[in-house]
Amino acid sequence: MTDPVTFRPARRADLEAIVGLIADDGLGRGRESLGDEVEPAYLSAFDAIARDPNQLMAVAEAEGQVIGYMQITFIPGLSRKGAWRGQLESVRVAAHLRGRGIGAAFFGWAIEQCRARGCALVQLTTDRQRDDALRFYERLGFSASHHGMKLQLI
Repeated sequence: MTDPVTFRPARRADLEAIVGLIADDGLGRGRESLGDEVEPAYLSAFDAIARDPNQLMAVAEAEGQVIGYMQITFIPGLSRKGAWRGQLESVRVAAHLRGRGIGAAFFGWAIEQCRARGCALVQLTTDRQRDDALRFYERLGFSASHHGMKLQLI
């Protein structure tokens, strides 16, 4: 890879690459669907997210290829004196490109997007099985200050 990495809002044409990134690990393979065509559920979800002004789907791109993805949700709240939060989800960088500083640069870009929207803090959740991701987030300055809990509905 010789071209610089750029960060930008995702386009619908990026969806196949995005789903591939999300599915490219042990956890993702078990819950995502890859096929010859992008499933309608992904298309519907992409369109719904794209219509929401408090959502930003972002990609990292190099040499014309999508090599990273994340979704940023801007959350208004009453706590912390009415502070907005930036919630980072589905963060991925192509496995063969990890360790090259792309993730750190992507996070820097995402945090600036949150600042520009007036967020007072940035938060994320990650699966406890993702040891490398946990160490990476801690290196970036994130702290495990809360316990996240989920209730599976489907």
